[in-house]
Amino acid sequence: MDVKDAIHSRRSIRKYERRPMPKDVLDDLLDSARLAPSSNNLQNWSMVVITDDALKQKLVPASGNQKFVGECSAYIVAIVEKGSCYPTIDAAIALDHLSLRAVELGLGTCWIGDFEQEKVKELLGIPRELEVAICMTVGYPAQAPAARRRKPLTELFRSNAWEQDYR
Repeated sequence: MDVKDAIHSRRSIRKYERRPMPKDVLDDLLDSARLAPSSNNLQNWSMVVITDDALKQKLVPASGNQKFVGECSAYIVAIVEKGSCYPTIDAAIALDHLSLRAVELGLGTCWIGDFEQEKVKELLGIPRELEVAICMTVGYPAQAPAARRRKPLTELFRSNAWEQDYR
């Protein structure tokens, strides 16, 4: 599978098979995140990888009561330092690399933006001075959602100036 195929195949998975992910597969995904570019190559993010089923269940109410958080193979919580140079963007780029590699490996992911910062930090023992930027589920899909409609290029892009349509 090439990158274009992975981009076209990626879906938000909200139903997972309840099965553990082999460590070598998880390490492969995390290495894809590690290799992502970051501002000034600071790699100013870190991630907590939750594979413990009981802990994932505790994170469900802290993650918008999205039950699939408790079903996934791993729940990844991206942590950034407040005030550092573009940390949230860098963490998102890293997780995007991970999500595309997951597609290539036959896995699924879902971005989780609906979470309670303080509850997640408390459950995972994350220090007060750090911030949860974004979370992501990853695992073996138990569904194959159809592609959702996307706006055409001409509706999303402009050429050289705002007033000039993209053609």
